[in-house]
Amino acid sequence: MEITAKTKIADLLAAYPNLEEQIINIAPPFKNLTNPVLRRTVGKLADLEKAAQIGGVQVLVLVNTLRAAVGQHELQGGKEIVKVSLENVPVWITGEPTYIVDGVQMLSEGVHPLNKVNELMHSMPAGAYLVLYTNFKPLPLIEAMEKQKYPVYYKTDTNDAQKHLTFIAKV
Repeated sequence: MEITAKTKIADLLAAYPNLEEQIINIAPPFKNLTNPVLRRTVGKLADLEKAAQIGGVQVLVLVNTLRAAVGQHELQGGKEIVKVSLENVPVWITGEPTYIVDGVQMLSEGVHPLNKVNELMHSMPAGAYLVLYTNFKPLPLIEAMEKQKYPVYYKTDTNDAQKHLTFIAKV
C-alpha cells in the first residue's frame, strides 16, 4: 500500500498497525485513535490530509514521515495547510446556545459525539444552535453537518488553544 495524503487512516493502520504511535506523536489529537469507537468511525472517514489539518502539521511532513517509517521513498511538493480564518463570527451566533455538547467527555466514555449532535440538531427549533467542545478540530463531524446543510462555524478558544469549539445552527 502506497501512503499518500488521500490514504484513509483505517486503511493505513490495517496495513501498518505499528504506525499508530507515530501518528499520535506527530498529531497528538489523534491519541483518541486508541478509542475503538473513534477508530472505527474517524479512521474510516479521515484521510492523512485531514489528520494533518487536525494535528496542525503540513500534509507532506506527515505523509513523508509515515512513508519513511515503512521504507517508502519521500514525496516532493505538496499542498500547504490553509489556516481557518476566525475573522467574523456568523450572525446566527447570538445569545446562549440551546445545547453544549462535551465531546471530550463523550469520547473518554467511548461514545462518538456525532450521533448525539445529530439527535440534538433534529430536536432543536429553527434559529437555535449548539456548541460542541472537543480537544481537536472534529473535521469529519463538521463535514457531516455541512453535508446535512447545517451552518457550521469552528474556532479555538482564545484563552485555551486546546479547547476547540464547533458551533452548529439549525436554520
